[in-house]
Amino acid sequence: MSVPRLEDLGDLEGRSVLLRADFNVPLADGEITDDLRIRSTLPTIEYLQAAGAKVTACTHLGRPEGKADPRYSVEPVRRRLESLAPEVELLENLRFNAGEKANDPAFVQELITGHDAYVNDAFGASHRAHASIVGPPRFLPSAAGRLLAREVEVLAGMREDPSRPFLAIIGGAKVGDKLGVINSLLEIVDGLIIGGGMCFTFLAAQGHAIGDSLFEEDQIENCRALLDSGAPLRLPTDIVALGPDGLVGQPELGGEVRHVGADVPDGWKGLDIGPGSAAEFTDAILEARTILWNGPMGVFEDPRFEAGTRAVAQAVSDSAGFSVVGGGDSAAAVKKFGLGAAIDHISTGGGASLEFIEHGDLPGLEALRGAPNA
Repeated sequence: MSVPRLEDLGDLEGRSVLLRADFNVPLADGEITDDLRIRSTLPTIEYLQAAGAKVTACTHLGRPEGKADPRYSVEPVRRRLESLAPEVELLENLRFNAGEKANDPAFVQELITGHDAYVNDAFGASHRAHASIVGPPRFLPSAAGRLLAREVEVLAGMREDPSRPFLAIIGGAKVGDKLGVINSLLEIVDGLIIGGGMCFTFLAAQGHAIGDSLFEEDQIENCRALLDSGAPLRLPTDIVALGPDGLVGQPELGGEVRHVGADVPDGWKGLDIGPGSAAEFTDAILEARTILWNGPMGVFEDPRFEAGTRAVAQAVSDSAGFSVVGGGDSAAAVKKFGLGAAIDHISTGGGASLEFIEHGDLPGLEALRGAPNA
């Protein structure tokens, strides 16, 4: 997994560096609500500026579908970046150009024109073979920024030489989205906890009633095969469910909430693991020496169904083992519960971290290894 580092770029005095960052920050009413992704790139920017380089940053923001859309202008990001790292130029949203997602050679040339070197510090986008990720290293001396290098170091170490027992906790909505990473994890972990919406397809495969819970019929056989394989899977043994008269995310409208066992009544929706499962999962987490968590245990955005995710977040933060939170909703949960400081590593890329765990490589890393200076 060796990729060129910033030091491999040599003398940068007076040189122009194109920095691919991941400034895809959350916005509300045109204002940034969390600037972590901007601040996370500052060590790379500081190194480049201290070395005498002129830095031009570029990023995607949202999903503008290949054309200019004022809703996704990087102007709020530009203002924040100016306050944190003066003299860094920021290009307009890369995805305003359809050539970004298409990896159009003409757009690659447009990006690299006038630049002497390229730095990728956008781990969260490095699982995409987009123009700004895989194009510049074909032509310019290139390197991984501090953030990207750290992500690779942590995740590669987890795949190759974890302290044991190694426990993975996988949640989220759909089995189909994470079946590949589940299979890959089962080759290296000592235990794997399944929570979130995906647990109901597994429970259905065991013969449990799941009511109106999230369910993927086309994944039943895959789940059954995993369960029958003897893999070290752990499923919830109790569920917190919402009655037919309730609406998810709208507690003010009422609706009965009930703690049930592993069987959900007809018409009810399972929306969180129950307290018994939370206690069992906590015990397993506290015994682990390496922990990877990706995906909430329930719909934690609704306070009626946050307890399971909170319990897991607390256990991961309390653990004496090396803990990694795989970005996305898990990182949002850790932030919501104020536990981020106790986690050893919070990934900046949920999808990228899972793809790295699954495949052991990413298009962005492969591109860096093919750079002229690699």
